[in-house]
Amino acid sequence: MLLAQTAFETRMLLRNGEQLLLTVVIPTVLLVLFSAVDVVAVEGPGKRVDFLAPGLLALAVMSTAFTGQAIATGFERRYGVLKRLGASPLPRWALLTAKTGCVLVTEALQVALLSVIALALGWSPHGDPFSVAALLVVGTAAFSGLGLLMAGTLKAEATLAGANLVFILLLLGGGVIVPLTKFPSAVQSVLEFLPIAALSDGLRSVLQTGAGVPWSDLGILAGWAAVGLAAAARFFRWE
Repeated sequence: MLLAQTAFETRMLLRNGEQLLLTVVIPTVLLVLFSAVDVVAVEGPGKRVDFLAPGLLALAVMSTAFTGQAIATGFERRYGVLKRLGASPLPRWALLTAKTGCVLVTEALQVALLSVIALALGWSPHGDPFSVAALLVVGTAAFSGLGLLMAGTLKAEATLAGANLVFILLLLGGGVIVPLTKFPSAVQSVLEFLPIAALSDGLRSVLQTGAGVPWSDLGILAGWAAVGLAAAARFFRWE
């Protein structure tokens, strides 16, 4: 049942043109555009794509685990889909696990696509792949918890507006494209504790400079994951 529900959730996501635009097309376009055009100043060694690729991998995780999942789950809740599935033989924990599985499958496709495009643009990644995998998994947990919390507590329309607004704000102020050092120091000290900033910085430190495990960034993401998942489990309403 769990595998069947995961496959169903994945097919539904990939058939949704709006979600596909958010999760695949936007990060891809941003990667190609900002790698080719000198619009914003980047930092660190290597080419522009070496700075941009890790940040846009982080954006892809956020778009799927947070924005896409929040919007889809919010409307499923509004239309009574979650209530009906909750009354089916499929346990509620299995339903949420299937949604997480759908997110992970989609992210694997996103990472593969963005990596191929970045390599074609001259990307030269470094570092330990296990550190990258740890950052992506913990980052997914953090964004999933926050997305489910939003979807399970707000109305569907509020979730739609709020998730898209958060996506735009974190894209601009989370270190994805614009380095955090470009912000005032007081603002920077706050932004660096955002989950998207921690994920972007962690991936960039590994993939761009070949650093070891970024424990501080992993710790920030783990904290967001613990708080988000605990709050979602406590306050999520199925109808």
